[in-house]
Amino acid sequence: MPGMDHYDFDERPFLVFWEITRSCALACWHCRAEAQPQRHPDELDREQASRLIDQLAELKPPMLILTGGDPLMRRDALDLVREASDKGLHVGLSPAATERLLKTDFSELKAAGVQRMSLSLDGATRETHDNFRRVNGTFDRTIEAVHRAHEAGLSLQINTTLARSNMAEYEDFKRLMFELKPAMWSVFLLVPTGRAGLKDLPDAEDLERVFEDMAGLVGKAPFAVKTTEGHHFRRVIMQKNGGGLKAPRPGMRSPLGIRDGRGVMFISHTGEVSPSGFLPIVCGNVKDRDPADIYRNDPLFVSLRDNDALGGKCGLCEFRNVCGGSRSRAYGIYGDAFAADPACVYVPKRAR
Repeated sequence: MPGMDHYDFDERPFLVFWEITRSCALACWHCRAEAQPQRHPDELDREQASRLIDQLAELKPPMLILTGGDPLMRRDALDLVREASDKGLHVGLSPAATERLLKTDFSELKAAGVQRMSLSLDGATRETHDNFRRVNGTFDRTIEAVHRAHEAGLSLQINTTLARSNMAEYEDFKRLMFELKPAMWSVFLLVPTGRAGLKDLPDAEDLERVFEDMAGLVGKAPFAVKTTEGHHFRRVIMQKNGGGLKAPRPGMRSPLGIRDGRGVMFISHTGEVSPSGFLPIVCGNVKDRDPADIYRNDPLFVSLRDNDALGGKCGLCEFRNVCGGSRSRAYGIYGDAFAADPACVYVPKRAR
């Protein structure tokens, strides 16, 4: 995307995550949403959802991701996809690997306007993934869904959450990606929120070694590689490519410096707006306020876009304009969204 490194974060988000329902048949131990079996009575109704789509169409974020819970638990999910796509929005879908998904026509998903579907693999084997997801059969359903997506010509992203419990499987995950051949492998670094706790966060030193290996995949693997809430991967790849801030940027499709509240906006199932799904500070509600106004003018969003507002070593770091650390993880651990990201081992030059 031309000029993406100069994206105007103050004007509009790059990614909007809309949790269209919190209902889900799974009960994953790390779930941000603490998903529930039934839909919430205050979930945005169809009229409210349509108005939100109109507002987002005016805002023009490059990507709208419909997530949950399990978005397919909402009966009008495909209608929302069609409506958003017809209004010019590029729509992604993040369903859960359930029987409901396998009963869905993947060609219909694509025809409705789903630009990319994301599936999660958080264990490299049937046993470890099903244990992670707390429901037997999810690994097999995910692999089946991967094959169906390929058959339908539907662009696929595979998300992998790195936690203390599965760090030893990293090499197996990597081999699996070469077998499954997604368009994108997104490695999510755990944030202690929802059902996940501090004890589940991997050691920073182990993460650094994994990120150094992942950096070797960029531009060489048959799939793109990115991280979620692991922004210091950008620093690692720049160091690997020559050590400087002018080194080639990661092979990702989002602008440098994107993070919670800075290019990212999250809308909950009840319309509450937060800087991300992992930074659960409510800044307003789309039921009574335009999401564009919340994103552009809410004091927390404005501060999160200010690299000079960062504290600790993140505020001193020469890579803060392209990284900035996970504001969600800082908040989840320290209760301060502007504190240093504890998952990064790098010591800035100004702090040495």
